[in-house]
This record gives sequence, structure tokens and C-alpha cells, in this order.
Amino acid sequence: MFPQPPTPVAGRITRRTLLKATTATAGALATAVAFAELETPAEAAASFVKGVDISWAPQMEARGYSWKNAGGQTQDLLTILKGYGITAVRLRTFVNPSNDPANGHCGINEVAAFAKRVKAAGMSIMLDYMFGDTWNSVGVQNPPAAWRNMSYSQMRTAMGTYVNQTMTVMRNNDVLPTWVQIGNEINSGICRPVGSVSSPAQLTGLLNAAYDQVKAVAPNSTVCIHLAQPQKYDVMTTFFSRFAANGGKWDMSVFSSYGSADLAAGIVGNMKRISDAYGKPFLQSEFGGRVDRASSTQAALVAYIKALKANGGQGIFYWEPECMSPFTGYNMGAWDSSSKRPTAIMNGFAQA
Repeated sequence: MFPQPPTPVAGRITRRTLLKATTATAGALATAVAFAELETPAEAAASFVKGVDISWAPQMEARGYSWKNAGGQTQDLLTILKGYGITAVRLRTFVNPSNDPANGHCGINEVAAFAKRVKAAGMSIMLDYMFGDTWNSVGVQNPPAAWRNMSYSQMRTAMGTYVNQTMTVMRNNDVLPTWVQIGNEINSGICRPVGSVSSPAQLTGLLNAAYDQVKAVAPNSTVCIHLAQPQKYDVMTTFFSRFAANGGKWDMSVFSSYGSADLAAGIVGNMKRISDAYGKPFLQSEFGGRVDRASSTQAALVAYIKALKANGGQGIFYWEPECMSPFTGYNMGAWDSSSKRPTAIMNGFAQA
């Protein structure tokens, strides 16, 4: 998320071309059983999570940005989002970030402070561990600088210590997350090369260290494995088969997809296939589309929500809808930089 752009995939919108730069544990079984109880369409619709990742918001506010609602009145961002039915907020955290407004911040203390506002607004929290000092995503998985020269055993210890300490900060601030992503778009592994998918025992050891410490501090948090581009089914299978074969622990599978409306059914179908194969619930933890093509992005959002509901998906999160230029050159938010009002994209949340 926000590193060097990969080669675009044909037939799919990719936000990065627009940037500037099984073994089931008891906890996993309990999670699967809990979600399995939501079987009726009415129950599934009522419980479907509509979320956003707005991790840039505190840095934008610190630089004087504000947001208007659809009627043109300046209003608290969380209040505006709630008006669109948003019930959850995803927040990333970096290990030792810089003070760069768009590519840094998001240290755990800043995250906890903003999470308190999110909780006060009545919204649930998803915590996204990047396991780096800045962006890690499908194309980049760099360890934090302090871990770079560690052996596998040293890194596993550092991983567990870091997760325990940061989850403790969240607990001490009374903002324990509903969901915890241990890694961001980790198709190729985490903290490479030590945790590369080509070294599956080490990859699994690092992720299990994170899983165990999340549960030690917050036993009720749902721990998620997050992969990108689920249209690449062979990549999904490679990761999950190796992770599961080595004793990987996770409660939910979550996915990123930025595909167009006509691709939604097939892409969500792949999410379901991989999740069913390992008996895990799933949701889409990232979605987005071109803000200057609001109608098509709105249609895609509606298509994904409908496909997710039809396949038993538990929710969807829009990635950084609040962003505006010149704070960032990212062009896949959902706010108009000139008027500071939400675009038609946001209406998609109420249309499916």
C-alpha cells in the first residue's frame, strides 16, 4: 500500500499506477462457528460491515484540512462517514515511522489516540500491522530498519515483543481492535527475505508469533491474514497452502481488490473459494477507484458489496476516501478536493 507501483493488471483498476511513488486453532474454530451462525440473508445483511481506512486523517487535520458533508457544511469527518452507514475504521501502524505527513506517522501512540475518537463515534476498529517503518504492500515487504540484520530467531522474538507492546498500548487506551491484520498484502511474505513465502516455515513462525501475542493481549480480537489481487488464484493458493501446511494460525482471510464492476463477481468468488478451502470467514479490507471517474467507482463499490453479501463476505473497507490534494497525489479517494464535499462514490455504500 503506497510503495512502488507494480505492473497494472489488464482489466482492473490499480490505485498504485496513480501514486507518486490448515490447521485450525481453537480461536479460529470459534470465530468460524460464530460467523457460521449468521446464516440467514437478513442476519447477514444486518451484520455486513461498511468500513473505511482513514489513517491519513490525523495528519491532514494537523495541516489544516477539513471536510464538508454533501450539503456543504463543514463537519467532523467521522460524523459525515456515519451518515453513509460506515460502522468501522481501519488504521495502519508503522514500527518506527518518519514525520513525513503522507508516508510516515502512524506510530502506535498516534493510532491509539485517533482510535479513541473512532470508538467514541461508536465505530469498530481494525488495526493493520505493516511490520515496516513505512509502506509495505503486495510489491514491497521490507522489515523495519531495526530488524534488518536480525536472524530468523531474533526477528521472531522482536515480532512477538513488538506486537505485545503495541497491543498493550491499544488495551491501555481502551481501544482494542475488533480485527487485527498481521501484515499488509503479504502475498510474497513479511519482513523479506527472512519471512519470504519461499521460506514458509519462517514466514509461518513470524506470523504465528504475531498471532499469539495479539491473542495474549486481546483474546477476542479476530486475527486476519491479508492478501492482494485475489483474481490471481494461484498466488492465493501458494500462500495459504504453505502457511497452513506449516501450522499457520489465523481467524479470518481478508483481501484487497480495486477491480471494476464487471470483475467484482469473479474476484469475490475467488475470495470465497480460498476462504472456504480453509474454513475461514472473509471480508474485503481494501477497495477503491478513480475519484475523477466517480460514476464507475460508485458502480464498482455497489457491485462488490452485492457480490460480497451474495457470497457470505463479512464486509468491505474503502481505502482512504477522505484524501484530497495537495496533501497527496493519490487519486482514488472519494472526496472532491475543490469543494471538499464527498463525491457520488460515497452514495454506493447505501445502494447495495
